[in-house]
Amino acid sequence: MMKLKSKRFCRSKSKLSGDSGGANSVGGGGEIKWELRPGGMLVQKRENINVGKEGIITVRVSTVSQLHDIPIQPTSTFGELKMMLSIVTSLEPKEQRLLYKGKEREDGEYLHMVGVRDKDKVLLLEDPAIKETKLKLLGLARSRAAIGTPLRTITV
Repeated sequence: MMKLKSKRFCRSKSKLSGDSGGANSVGGGGEIKWELRPGGMLVQKRENINVGKEGIITVRVSTVSQLHDIPIQPTSTFGELKMMLSIVTSLEPKEQRLLYKGKEREDGEYLHMVGVRDKDKVLLLEDPAIKETKLKLLGLARSRAAIGTPLRTITV
């Protein structure tokens, strides 16, 4: 097992300039930046290449007959995703049920906490109870309209 000395964590410029491209040379920078991971592991900090697209993922939302690609931040909630879907599908957020990994998700759950990643698929279903009440109201409206207007006039 190799012991690391504290000198390894911060390389000096004299060592970099005198090195001829060996295993210890670092391209372009003098000091290495380190980060402490949640598990306690000390690792070299990565440079983000995709700075502009870093905060946006694309969630693929599948309805019974359609597929929608929704760009959203991973720190958003399922309630915010429902708001965006209401624009696309014309279903109110209270009429929607979102399923991810076989489980219905609550409005307050965060996408990144549940594990939603870029290009993951979420299933959108219309709430059956609300769908039933809509159909009943639509049926009542049709029946009232049919009762109120005669099909033909009867002459005697």
